Amino acid sequence: MPLSRTDRVAAVIVTHNRVDLLRRSLEIVAAQTSPPEWIIVVDNGNQQAVGDLVHEVCGTRGQWIPSATNLGGAGGFALGFLTALTLGADAVWCADDDGSPENDTTLETLQDCAQRHRLEEVSPVVVDKDNPDTLAFPLRRGFEWRRTRCELSDPEHPEDDLLEGIASLFNGALISAAAIEKIGVPDLRLFIRGDEVEYHRRLVRSGMRFGTCLTAAYLHPYGSDEFKPILGGRMHTQYPDNETKRFFTYRNRGFLMNQPGMRRLLPQEYARFAWFFLIQRKDPAGFLDWFRLQQKGRKEHFDRP
Repeated sequence: MPLSRTDRVAAVIVTHNRVDLLRRSLEIVAAQTSPPEWIIVVDNGNQQAVGDLVHEVCGTRGQWIPSATNLGGAGGFALGFLTALTLGADAVWCADDDGSPENDTTLETLQDCAQRHRLEEVSPVVVDKDNPDTLAFPLRRGFEWRRTRCELSDPEHPEDDLLEGIASLFNGALISAAAIEKIGVPDLRLFIRGDEVEYHRRLVRSGMRFGTCLTAAYLHPYGSDEFKPILGGRMHTQYPDNETKRFFTYRNRGFLMNQPGMRRLLPQEYARFAWFFLIQRKDPAGFLDWFRLQQKGRKEHFDRP
C-alpha cells in the first residue's frame, strides 16, 4: 500500500548521549501540522534525562526505549521500526538527534507528495542546517555531483517536485509499514556507517516506488568534508576524520560491495581508493588498512574495534 495522508505515523528517533541536541529534534517533530500518533525514541545511552525529555515534550505520544547496549544507528532504527509495527503504525518517519525537520509542515508535505506519486517511501532533501541552500551530503547524478539544493531541480520542468529512485534514508525519510514488511529492518551488524546505503539497496531491488520530495527538507550537520575529490573532482572517495569512523565505513563498504545490486561497483571501488591512498595521499599503509577492513566486511566479520 502506498503512503497516504491518512496513515497512522510513528516517528522514530535514535539518540546516544546527546540530550541537548535531541530537544530540538523532538520539539519540531512533536509540533508537526500532520502530527505523528507515536514518537518513539530509542535511547542508546540509556539516560533517564532522555526519558524525562520525551515525557516533557511528547506527553502521552512519547515512547522512550532505553537500551543498556549501544545498538548503533542501525540497531536503533531496527528496534524503532519493529516497535512502530507492534503499535499498529501504517508508516514510520525517521529522525535523529542532531538533525530536525525544516519546519512544522515537513511531514504533511512528504505525505502529500507520496500520495500524489503513489510512493512507498519518500525522503526530504537533506540540507546543511547552518546553510539550508547547501546539501548536507553531495549527491551524484550520473557523472555530476550536486552540492546545492537548487541543482536538484530540473530547469526545464521546475514544477516537478520529485526525484524518483533517489532517497537519503533515516534523515527524515517516511516509509510505509508495508515496505518495511517487504524489505525488513536495518541490519544491526553494521552498527553505524553504510546502514542507510544497504537499506537503500534493498529498497531499489524491491521494485517499489520511492524518491526525494524537493519541496521538503531535513536540517542536518554538514557532512561533505569527508568526501575527498580525486581526478580533478570527477570522482570522490570517503575519508572520515577519525579512526573509529574509518573502521566502520571501510569495513561496512566491504560488506556492501559484495551484495547483490552492488557488485558491479567493485572495480570502481578498488580503483578509486587505490588512487586516493597510493597516488593522491602517497599512503601505502592507509591503503593496506583500507584493504584489510574491506576484506573483513566481504567475509562478514562484524567484530567491533
